Amino acid sequence: MSNETRPYILAESHWKEVKEQQYEVAVLPWGALEAHNYHLPYSTDNIETEAIAAESAKMAWEKGAKVIVLPNVPFGVNTGQTDIKLTMNLNPSTQAAILEDIVQNVKNSGIRKLLILNGHGGNDFKPMIRELGLKHPEVFIGVCQWFQAVQRKEHFENLGDHADEMETSLMLHLTPELVLPLNEAGDGSARKFKISAFNESWAWAERQWTKVTDDTGIGYPKKATKEKGEQYYRDVTQKISNLMIELAETDVEEMYE
Repeated sequence: MSNETRPYILAESHWKEVKEQQYEVAVLPWGALEAHNYHLPYSTDNIETEAIAAESAKMAWEKGAKVIVLPNVPFGVNTGQTDIKLTMNLNPSTQAAILEDIVQNVKNSGIRKLLILNGHGGNDFKPMIRELGLKHPEVFIGVCQWFQAVQRKEHFENLGDHADEMETSLMLHLTPELVLPLNEAGDGSARKFKISAFNESWAWAERQWTKVTDDTGIGYPKKATKEKGEQYYRDVTQKISNLMIELAETDVEEMYE
C-alpha cells in the first residue's frame, strides 16, 4: 500500500490540513453507472472520470495550482436506458438539485470556481449552469467533457461513443483486471434513426438504447490496446491539467480579455 498523500483529493484529506488551505478551484467528477457492452464494467464512466480528475489535479497541484477534487458522483442521466437491468438513472431535475447543493457547499467554503469534469454523454450540465449562475453569480461554474478534450481519431482506428475502442483501451490501461477478454465483447454495431436529421449535428432526439444496440455498446472495441489507452490518458490529463492551472490562476472578475 502506498503511503503517498494526495492533498488535492478531498476524500483523503484531513481537517487539520483543509482548514488552513486556500483552494482556488473545486473539481467535481461526475460519471454514470450503466452497462458497457459485455466486456467493460458498469462503473466504467466512474473509473475513468475519477482517474482523470485525480491525475490532472496531481499535475496541476505540483505546479502550484490549489485545486481540490470532490468525490465523484456515480449516477448520471440514463433516461434512455432504464429498461436495461440495473442501469442507475438520475432524472435531470434530480441531477440539478444535487448540483445546486454542491455549488452551495463550495460557496460556503470560500471557493469561487467550480469545474465539473463530466464523464458521461447523457449528462447535460449547460442549462443547469445557466440557472445556477443567476442564483450564485459569485461562483464561476464551468464544465469539461474529458472525452472531447483531444482528437480521438489521432489515437484510435474505430470511433464510437460507448464501450468503444477508446473506452476499452482506457480501461485496459487503468483497470485491466476488470476488462473481460475482448473475444467476449460484442461488436458494438448500432442502428441509426430513419430520419436523417437526427443522425446529424443540427437535430437531436434521445436514443432508446435497446432499440439502437444489441450489446449496449456503440463502437467496435476489439482493436483496443493498453498502449493506446495509456497514450490517450496522458494526452487527456495533460490538457485538463492545463485547464485547472489556468482556472486557478485567473480571477473570476477578470475572465475576459
